[in-house]
Amino acid sequence: MKKSEKTELTISKILEASMNEFGKNGYSGGSINSICNTGINKGLIYHNFEGKDDLYLTCLNHSCKKLISHLNEQERTKNLQNYMSARMDFFNKYPRESRIFFEALLSPPPHLLSQISQMLSEFNRLNEKMYNRTLDSVILRDGISREDAISYFHLMQLMLNGYFSSPTFHNTDLSEKIEIHEMIVSKLLDYMLYGIAKGEN
Repeated sequence: MKKSEKTELTISKILEASMNEFGKNGYSGGSINSICNTGINKGLIYHNFEGKDDLYLTCLNHSCKKLISHLNEQERTKNLQNYMSARMDFFNKYPRESRIFFEALLSPPPHLLSQISQMLSEFNRLNEKMYNRTLDSVILRDGISREDAISYFHLMQLMLNGYFSSPTFHNTDLSEKIEIHEMIVSKLLDYMLYGIAKGEN
């Protein structure tokens, strides 16, 4: 086996063990020692990665790319309903990637916030793209510009993520939190686009 192939295999093994570790325990609960307990030499980890932060960010990058790839498959971004369904499909199929992704989205390690924001940017752009595509199919009320609608969308995103980062959900199982999050996102988008009132009496 060539040296490059051996290095690639080593990195792959480290990444797999790290995905399992952070996918189960999150950033704060995950540790390099636990990864080493799977049979990986600590020296090999530090030879290929700078430390825990580097490993975590590599796992997050892998999770984000896998999510974006899943969402872009076939006709998944054709309309908002398909898109939201595809999101939930991913979160059900890939629990460890979902744990890593949602931790970064809702309660990121503060000292990694800048790097995490950059990694989540493509997901955020895809969300905005889907919202813009949906706006193309509706007629905005008088006095509401497209820029207003986009600004409101961003505000609701921040408020929703803040709500799920609050003590209200600290003791909620992650899979349940994801399901509730996605259900509320779908409802909020529906309310934002089509309103909650039937009309004037």
